[in-house]
Amino acid sequence: MSAFINREDVMLGRLLRGLTLGAAIFCASGAATAAEDCGSGAGNVKDEPMCVGRTAESLAGADDDYFADMDYGATKRPEELAKALAPYLPGITPEEARKAAVVGRNNWVVWTAGNDRLWNIMNQKSFGQLDFLKTLSSHPSLTKFSRDNRWKYLGLVNEPCFEKPAGPREDRFGLWLDTRDPGCPADPYEDEAKYPGVKIGARGRSEKFPVGSYYGYATGIVGLRLFPNPDFDEDAEKKWDPVRYYSDPSYYNDKNLIRPYRVGMSCGFCHVGPNPTNPPADPEHPKWENLNSNPGAQYFWWDRIFTYAADPKDFAWQYFHLSRPGALDTSLLSTDYIMNPRTMNAIYQLGPRLELGLKLGRETLTGGERLNKQFTEYVPAQSPLTQFFKAPDQAFTPHVLKDGSDSAGALGSFNRVYVNIGLFSEEWLEHFNAIVGGKPISAIPIATGRANSSYWQANEAQTPNTALFFLATAKPDYLRSAPGGDKYLTWDSATLERGKEVFGERCLRCHSSKLPEKTFEFFPKEGCVGKDYLACWNKYWAYSKTDAFKQEAKAIAKKSDFLTDNFLSTDLRVPVTLLETNACSPLATNAIKDNIWNDFSSTSYKRLPSVGSITVHDPYTGAPRPYEMPGGGRGYTRPASLVSLWSTAPFLLNNSLGDFQESPSVESRIKSFDSSIEQLLWPEKRITKYETYGQHDIDYVTASGKKLRGAVDVTTDTSYLRVPKGFLPDLLKAGVDVGEDVKWLVDALRLSHFFDENGVAIGPIPKGTPVALIGNLDLDKRENPIEDLLHKAKVLKLLAKLKFALKSLPANASDEEARRAFAGSYGDLLELNKCPDFIANRGHYFGTDYLAEEPGLSDADKKALIAFLKTM
Repeated sequence: MSAFINREDVMLGRLLRGLTLGAAIFCASGAATAAEDCGSGAGNVKDEPMCVGRTAESLAGADDDYFADMDYGATKRPEELAKALAPYLPGITPEEARKAAVVGRNNWVVWTAGNDRLWNIMNQKSFGQLDFLKTLSSHPSLTKFSRDNRWKYLGLVNEPCFEKPAGPREDRFGLWLDTRDPGCPADPYEDEAKYPGVKIGARGRSEKFPVGSYYGYATGIVGLRLFPNPDFDEDAEKKWDPVRYYSDPSYYNDKNLIRPYRVGMSCGFCHVGPNPTNPPADPEHPKWENLNSNPGAQYFWWDRIFTYAADPKDFAWQYFHLSRPGALDTSLLSTDYIMNPRTMNAIYQLGPRLELGLKLGRETLTGGERLNKQFTEYVPAQSPLTQFFKAPDQAFTPHVLKDGSDSAGALGSFNRVYVNIGLFSEEWLEHFNAIVGGKPISAIPIATGRANSSYWQANEAQTPNTALFFLATAKPDYLRSAPGGDKYLTWDSATLERGKEVFGERCLRCHSSKLPEKTFEFFPKEGCVGKDYLACWNKYWAYSKTDAFKQEAKAIAKKSDFLTDNFLSTDLRVPVTLLETNACSPLATNAIKDNIWNDFSSTSYKRLPSVGSITVHDPYTGAPRPYEMPGGGRGYTRPASLVSLWSTAPFLLNNSLGDFQESPSVESRIKSFDSSIEQLLWPEKRITKYETYGQHDIDYVTASGKKLRGAVDVTTDTSYLRVPKGFLPDLLKAGVDVGEDVKWLVDALRLSHFFDENGVAIGPIPKGTPVALIGNLDLDKRENPIEDLLHKAKVLKLLAKLKFALKSLPANASDEEARRAFAGSYGDLLELNKCPDFIANRGHYFGTDYLAEEPGLSDADKKALIAFLKTM
């Protein structure tokens, strides 16, 4: 046995080196770096401001109330803000409340925390697919989008006070960027004197190229800010050609091209959206009063944003096309090898949600988890907010992520979001290979971020105010308050009362923060989080089916103040074995032990037991097979809040139920709600044939034993894995000695019929291929060394088959020829799939005939329930 292991260790060691080198081939960014020496390597590198001696105090949160018209004009009424915050900060004055809300909202909408560095690198990491400078542009060559149709095509929010450019901007090095309406006041965050930017590299080298503000320049898109690129020195400026940047692929598809600006992203990019009860008359031209900070980017087309060319022949576009509007994979960069698009969370009723954490959200923290910031560090000792942490290791916390993994306190949840969009990317990118993986992922330590990043420290100082802003303002958007909303609320009182009863009997157990008191007895120690959680949940679920629970729940739902201060979710972790929804979200691994978010998830989360076995289905035939869900945190989903449900369709965690409507009008939101709720409560009506998405249907078996038709996302066209010539590393050039470990891979890529005048095109990948069959290929490491070796052996076997298939394909191979060539690899692709659940629109059969545990509701009861849901 030892001899076998030794031989395998040598062979697989070579494989590992080959895979690492192979990843290096495709991940070499070619990105230039600023001249200053800021260190290198995990734990040693500093961020740009710390590198040049800037402190967190010099990066303080802005107090300008430029967005006063947003969020129902909340900051114009400081007395109301003080009243809303008084339960958490007794004695707070109106002016204190107003300032906290202003600073908190600015942190959310315009603060990018230095992540312009990350998104500049992502241009190279994505081989030019992502180019925010082009997304911001209205150049005539960009025929698919401009400011004129930015909302309709991209789902992005046009910033008020901007106009489409009439030509290249001299003050922006010839870029066709939006211009500010001269009738509007100046953007206060651009004030370099008040908010001096980080002087590093080429910034400030001339009057034409100033340092700028640490908030950057407004771009014309809410949530994206423009920063001078510190690598854009005199030599780079001489090589810069804005005409070729828009027109010549051989110029802009060059890993060595240095653009004059980097683009930073605020949280508002993914969370600011149209106010449901005060929508813009024209969504391409909103006013600030038409926008709210909390709904989430429900109309966001991630495939068109991340791959600006949106070419169906490119597999990268097919990969991102899996994300329906309003959904994206938040583990995209620090990949966990699972295609996992999830809706961007709306933030409602933060106060009631926090209160629920005191009863059901007790989490135990150890090691680096204890370094998460807690309210106790920022508020007076008499503040009720101090209840949410008991030193040294007990956090009482809501959960923001759908799998309930962000479990180290509310402020930890806020702060992690900024890291995930690029805060301290100097360190973060040391822990994984962005987008494609191929390198073992390691945890980013909070201690390192706090020690080596001024942006990190500055962000931690600002997010308590962001929490206060949402505590004061994130209130429900009621249909009754929307223009014309009353015409959708026409039913008799008997129907509405029956709807409340049905909700109490079937929905309240997961979708209410007001619960029968006995509920909490099933979750001792404020949540029973840890190794015994599943047993506690199962006892509670059994109780929720009793007449005693249902009678009390009905009485609660019928109270006149039921919806007042109700989060409309328990925030409990529900096992996917019961939900039967697509398993890729609860299979996410970023927050498990020693992974990238190790310090932001609790030890009690990491001790959660396996939920058991689910049934997955062959993506072509629908043949069922069991799949054992792993433990250690995975396998659960928290119930979505139903606050303002009428405005948040389509439904399910990936927006796969219901018709998407591009207009944010009340009428369109109701159309989407009606189709979504119908598919939720009548699963046999779930539409799987969409023109917009590439899908095919398969029959699948629910846990009840009954069959349904489900949608599998497939490629819409024959596609290729493309790398433009300008992004090809020198390793692929003929005559370069690459070494034995990776020679087989490079030789395969050097095959002449994979090259054309534009670069490398590996394929074809036949039309109709399940996207996740390729996208979920598991390259993750195993903790057990022997299991890790065996897994790598399977990967080696698959790669050998793929190498043979690639060599056997003729030039200009047809889809049918490609299917035959890759047929021998199908079983291996299934076996090595990290999430072999391919059905997008499955699950949540509560109240229907497809739930084994309870009889379905009558059509009359379903309609009564819908009437009540519209009032939320």
